[in-house]
Amino acid sequence: MKKSLLAISTALIISILSACGSSDSSASQEAEGLLSDDKLVIGVTAGPHEEITGKVKELAAEEGLEIELKVFTDYVMPNVALSEKELDMNSFQTEPFFDAMNEDRNLDLIKVGETVTFPMGIYSLTAKDIKDLKDGAKIGLPSDPTNSGRALLLFEKAGLLKLKEDAGIDATVRDIEENNGNYEFIELDSAQIARQLEELDAAAINTNFAMEAGFTPSKDAIFMETKDSPYVNLVAVRTENKDDEAIQKFLDIYHSEEVSKFIEETYEGSIIPSW
Repeated sequence: MKKSLLAISTALIISILSACGSSDSSASQEAEGLLSDDKLVIGVTAGPHEEITGKVKELAAEEGLEIELKVFTDYVMPNVALSEKELDMNSFQTEPFFDAMNEDRNLDLIKVGETVTFPMGIYSLTAKDIKDLKDGAKIGLPSDPTNSGRALLLFEKAGLLKLKEDAGIDATVRDIEENNGNYEFIELDSAQIARQLEELDAAAINTNFAMEAGFTPSKDAIFMETKDSPYVNLVAVRTENKDDEAIQKFLDIYHSEEVSKFIEETYEGSIIPSW
């Protein structure tokens, strides 16, 4: 009986010490700002980013990495939540948008990898080809600075206009140097352009909004960005976590052949793997 009690006591002591050791290890890891090796909380926007990261979540579970998705409906809060440590990473934004927000809000965030490109396209309910647009055509483009510059670069690539040489991704309508078609460029809210297409001859529309409106970008756009677009989406983390093991494991899974195949089969060229 004494031996039995001794054995039980010893087992309890070992159990308590093991729990303390695990707790101490977790506390130490947290104190150093490191992320858990086996769980990540990731912010995404609703739609394709949520769907793609959901596929990554499925594959990650097979490798012992648990992923919790938090879905947002705006482009500001995922970065704010990451900065405030409510998230471990996010995946939803293009690099120019990320750079601008990181600087404007003085966030200590960093890009750790590239994901996909949602190619902006030019759409029309009347023209079947970009060359079909007539002189004086009314052409819509997003009014926010990041997407406005993106649309203008797309128009230039499509041959609709020429921008000042140094305009770059920050181009505005004031940087239009040549407009031989006398096109009227009308700035509109990004989310509303697809709904106003009937009142326009053509418009530059972001892929997510085009898909929401029932378009298949790879089939319905009369001109579209290519894979070399500077508007590749990215994965962002806090700078202190950029080298954490869980981050690298996530990126390896995201950049796998399985995820690339999922994107290609699901979106049929409307979203492009860009790593």
